[in-house]
Amino acid sequence: MKTILGILLLSLGITIGLPASAQGIPGQPKELSKRPDPDANLPPSPYANKPLPELKGVVSWKTLADVKTVKQKDRFVPEFGKEVAGLDKKEVRLQGFMMPLDMGDRQTRFLLAMLPPSCSFCLPGGPEQMVEVQAKTPVKYGFEPIVISGRFAVLKDDAMGLYYRLTDAVTVATPR
Repeated sequence: MKTILGILLLSLGITIGLPASAQGIPGQPKELSKRPDPDANLPPSPYANKPLPELKGVVSWKTLADVKTVKQKDRFVPEFGKEVAGLDKKEVRLQGFMMPLDMGDRQTRFLLAMLPPSCSFCLPGGPEQMVEVQAKTPVKYGFEPIVISGRFAVLKDDAMGLYYRLTDAVTVATPR
């Protein structure tokens, strides 16, 4: 029990046996308040401040943004535009940035996002800017945008709050 409590206290930044000024309490010396930034090792993305270029044959993120939230009875649900609704159960190609959901350099289930991740713990947009991907074979993780193809599903009532899913997905070579 002592070990678990000690780990918990350390993760909260509280150290037993140190003066209050060294325990993460206001007024502590600056050198003690510095913590390693978990995102310090992320390379800066050249795509951070500009949208991905439109590619022929690839569904645009502008198209996927054609959704609004409406109130139905006691809850809010997405209402999709005609073009988005027409993509349901169709084979499509999407371009975006991989956000892994599991450990490892190869992923079979991940989020494809319109924007590159800027924080290890933050989602880079709303549900209209992400697609859950279930790949046929593992996809190598990287920081560059990828193009994938698969069967698109428009989710009208997903328990996780997602709007879109791509199944049986495979990576596609991109013309650059």
